[in-house]
Amino acid sequence: MTQNPAMPIRAEHRWLYPIDWPQISSIVRFVRAEGRCERCRRPHGRYVAQLGVDGVWWDGEIRAWCDGRGRQLRRQPPFVALEAVRMTRRPVYLATAHLNHDPTFSGPRWRNLAALCPRCHMIHDAAEHRRRRWWNVFRRCALGDLFTGLYG
Repeated sequence: MTQNPAMPIRAEHRWLYPIDWPQISSIVRFVRAEGRCERCRRPHGRYVAQLGVDGVWWDGEIRAWCDGRGRQLRRQPPFVALEAVRMTRRPVYLATAHLNHDPTFSGPRWRNLAALCPRCHMIHDAAEHRRRRWWNVFRRCALGDLFTGLYG
């Protein structure tokens, strides 16, 4: 099983993480999660074929289609011409995610951490990303109002 280099952490956020973060992240991703996403079970370091945006993907180990939560589909997806379906084939690289979005707290026995594939990580972080985007726009507008007057 190949291990990708640790996900880059912005320099201004590095001080939030413990000094042994690379080792903790590796243990969570490859020992506890056994190299698979803890939400959808996609394997680390392999190319995965995915149908559309609903998260249906092909698991080569069990030779079956799985849903977005990693459960085997009871029925095969309907046959559609390949031109009509947007099928993507992407590598999966696990990242260790903080479930409460606070990198300063990993919790007892790392219960606040999860090994997630990029798709599950983005789904998990979507609300937090929206909140941060709103806050940045709000802050920018407030600074603009303070120093340059009201916006039109």
